[in-house]
Amino acid sequence: MNADLLLVDGPPSLDDYLALRAAAGLSPKTREQGTMGLRGSWTALHVRHEPSDQTVGMGRVVGDGGWYFHVVDMAVRPSFQRQGIGDAILTHMLAEISQGAPADAYISLLADAPGRPLYSRHGFVETAPGSVGMWLPPQGNAQQTGRQR
Repeated sequence: MNADLLLVDGPPSLDDYLALRAAAGLSPKTREQGTMGLRGSWTALHVRHEPSDQTVGMGRVVGDGGWYFHVVDMAVRPSFQRQGIGDAILTHMLAEISQGAPADAYISLLADAPGRPLYSRHGFVETAPGSVGMWLPPQGNAQQTGRQR
């Protein structure tokens, strides 16, 4: 990451969280969902572009603190992609898990196509065919794609 970018422990503000989700192509969430989601993080961090004071990247981990850890909300504003932001966020979060969890912790994520190379570089492997990711779509939204997380 360049010197204009600052890695900040903790989640972004609620407004920045919601705006970055939208800018990065993740599904929109309500203020209530965002508030509860951010509050439920095991760890979170974000990246700020200091000259503009804009949140340009974020990531969170949710989990039980002992066995399960799930990487979520990995997002980088499109105009700031390919600058090492996602790599810095993921590296920091994995280090926190390594320091705060048992050695045999289960770390998972759902990887959209654009993120797969990043996750592979950090040692993540596909679980198929032994297991596959599944989800229960909200009622009436059976046509939604996996990108709607």
